[in-house]
Amino acid sequence: MATKITGLPYTRPIVDSRGILTQEARSFFRVIIDRSLIIGTGSPEGVIEAEQGAEYMDDTGTAGNIKYIKRDSSVSGDRSKGWILV
Repeated sequence: MATKITGLPYTRPIVDSRGILTQEARSFFRVIIDRSLIIGTGSPEGVIEAEQGAEYMDDTGTAGNIKYIKRDSSVSGDRSKGWILV
């Protein structure tokens, strides 16, 4: 089953009458932030917690050792595991 980040409807405001983000907008932006590119040093496996589908780039990696995808949401309950090198 594929999951897709769905956008906010164009007819809905992202802020309320007080200028505060609506709950719907907050939820949408949280998903975007949780799935954004993480940049760090070394492998993220066992170190970086992330949502399934997140991407990680090793800023000191060499060819073939740079980009990881969070494939599993957790391994034995550990959210820092489940990264694969792509």
